[in-house]
Amino acid sequence: MESGNWTLIESDPGVFTELIEGFGVPNCQVEEIFDLEQLDDIKPVYGLIFLFKYQRTPPTGTLDPSESVFFAQQVINNACATQAILSILMNSPIELGPMLSEFKTFTSEFPPDLKGLAISNSDQIRTVHNSFARADPFILDQSHQQDDDEDVFHFISYLHIHGCLYELDGLQPAPINHGPCTEGTWTDAVKPIIQSRIARYSSQEIRFNLMALIKSRTQVYQQQLETIQEQLDSADVDSEVKELLGAERHDLEARLQSETAKRSRWRKENERRRFNYIGFTFGLIEELAKSNRLGEILGRQTKEAI
Repeated sequence: MESGNWTLIESDPGVFTELIEGFGVPNCQVEEIFDLEQLDDIKPVYGLIFLFKYQRTPPTGTLDPSESVFFAQQVINNACATQAILSILMNSPIELGPMLSEFKTFTSEFPPDLKGLAISNSDQIRTVHNSFARADPFILDQSHQQDDDEDVFHFISYLHIHGCLYELDGLQPAPINHGPCTEGTWTDAVKPIIQSRIARYSSQEIRFNLMALIKSRTQVYQQQLETIQEQLDSADVDSEVKELLGAERHDLEARLQSETAKRSRWRKENERRRFNYIGFTFGLIEELAKSNRLGEILGRQTKEAI
């Protein structure tokens, strides 16, 4: 595989959420999962994105055209995070927006290798992906080949499609069907599969990352608040129920405020990721040196360190 001009992006829920928004998909977000039991509290879950240290495994999965699964093989390095996200978006009952809707229609009859090639050649998808590359003037070439001893990490997706739990791994030749499940039970079915995958590694290997693509919490809380307000405005609600609804509304308002603050923090962090601080830092040091304050600051820091 060649990396072409696809850059590495950080595995971060704020990055992935804004990436999805950049594709034109509304009302979705990504949340980091620290405990598999969290999945019960954030439904509906559209899919899971799992990051792990890659181990070469024999090809598995069979391609069955009757399954109607959007599956693309990964034909380029550095794009596996975006490809894992697209695997969920393209197979979920959500509004895709014009960009991805047109892409899905255009590639609907393509085999997996050509779907992967279409992703790698999409200027629109690549531009959104590359917009999250860290600005770093010291990284001149991200297309180098990994050494044999260098750790390589890979993203895959898990999700419910047509009554079955699927694993979509772009480095496999086809989707992996883990058996029947329902939209309400697939997150329970996936837990032992993820735990089993983690157990393949030694106890010293702790570099795993699990994120869930879910419905926007802001939208969920706003809808719940509207429902509560309708109940409070109803003449049939007695005072005791109104008190309970008022407490629930207060809790939801606090959650909404927290979610709004988190989104604001994500936007600021993403702006900082894109900003190149090297020029600013050198300029600041130069001005401090010109004003004869650099030695004073360095001396004070040295004393504090001692």
